[in-house]
Amino acid sequence: MRPRGTSATSAGGDVTPAVLAIGRPDFPNVLIDTLRRQAGVGHCMVFALTRAGAARCLLDAGNIPTGSDLGAAYAGQFHESDPNREALFEGQTGAPIVLPSFAPRMYGARYRKIFFNDSDIVDKCATAIWTGDTCFYVNFYRVTSQGRFGDAERARLQTIAPAIGASVARHFQQAATPDRNLAALFATRAPLSALTPREQEVCRHILLGLSSEAISQSLGISLHSTLTYRKRAYERLGISAQNELFGIVLGLLSRSLN
Repeated sequence: MRPRGTSATSAGGDVTPAVLAIGRPDFPNVLIDTLRRQAGVGHCMVFALTRAGAARCLLDAGNIPTGSDLGAAYAGQFHESDPNREALFEGQTGAPIVLPSFAPRMYGARYRKIFFNDSDIVDKCATAIWTGDTCFYVNFYRVTSQGRFGDAERARLQTIAPAIGASVARHFQQAATPDRNLAALFATRAPLSALTPREQEVCRHILLGLSSEAISQSLGISLHSTLTYRKRAYERLGISAQNELFGIVLGLLSRSLN
């Protein structure tokens, strides 16, 4: 978790929609929309790799029509010849892994033909995170009409990769609704558990994107009371903004995966 009082924007605050969609059926759509806005990603695929050698395609979303076929092919055979495989299996520490920049020469001729030439993919970035015996391998693609990732887009992907990887892993590990996930965090994990029940409720509603007025209506309390509970909660947490509250929650989600 980041030190209290620091900004969460660079640590993943701009991927809030994807984090709050964890456990929801629309998570894939929210994830690709977030990646498009943040770094111009055209397509995202997520694979689960195990130490025992198995592979599954968990998510396929974006602008590649043959994505599902590519996912099946990779999980069925080509994961064994992925040039990133060694880096993936060396990084079994629970910390986020950012894979090397894409270069066509990294891949064998058959792999390159199927996964890049025939599929119109011209660039790729990737990240991964291990949770227990499973590696969640998250791939970001661009097609010819988009061109390759620019330097700024690559830098942005590197910045948000830990948050994206942790969100993907959390989503596929549990099917609870976002509010139940948040309720469990606030009830059991410091520093959130130090808040009073009403302060926790207000903070959870803030994280779900509600305005102060909407929170007041939802909880049946005055706007003045809502603002007072928010102020007290922020003081207890040593923060001053919603981004910092998000940063605390994201840090707890990430750490609980390890």
